[in-house]
Amino acid sequence: MITVELARELLAAGVLWEPAAGDRFVIDAELLTADVFWISDLTVEVHSYAGQSLLGFNGTTEWALDSVTLDQALWLPREDQLRELLGNRLRAVHRTAEGWRVVFEHEPGTGEREVTHPDLECAYARAVLTL
Repeated sequence: MITVELARELLAAGVLWEPAAGDRFVIDAELLTADVFWISDLTVEVHSYAGQSLLGFNGTTEWALDSVTLDQALWLPREDQLRELLGNRLRAVHRTAEGWRVVFEHEPGTGEREVTHPDLECAYARAVLTL
């Protein structure tokens, strides 16, 4: 799973999130970033209220949460979502002694670049951040 810091970097870089079932997120507040939430049709649902997206916590008895606005949530994209963000620029993924090497084309016709990270999702996120 990508780190909260990488998720913040993706947000600052302009990566947009359209919440959907299966997405992971944290509430970006000092005491809540260690708790990862998943959007599902049974517990956390995306609602629209007054033109704003809300994440509704349905049936959660252990939390005193009803909903949070999308700007309070920090998306933790999955491996498949990060690959989708790289799109056809992704050239190869290799397992190395250091972890994972993601090879991609930065700009069309400029050749390949690569990033390496011990965690595959973090390697993908680093590649996205270079675009």
